[in-house]
Amino acid sequence: MPALNIEYTEHELAAIREAAAADGKSVKAYIHDLSVREQQRRVFVDHAVAFWKDHRAKFDAAFPEDAPAA
Repeated sequence: MPALNIEYTEHELAAIREAAAADGKSVKAYIHDLSVREQQRRVFVDHAVAFWKDHRAKFDAAFPEDAPAA
């Protein structure tokens, strides 16, 4: 399985260990889950922004009092 070697300062690693322990996970599982969630969040935000751009004119037409001033 592909893997990454990531370097952290002692302070950063201590904070990561603390956060992983608080979640009841190993550092490896914590970092894995965190990185996957961040990638999924970015995809979601990209799609949400595209949806908004595609539908903004319809929203502005339906709710003219809420439309930004030109």
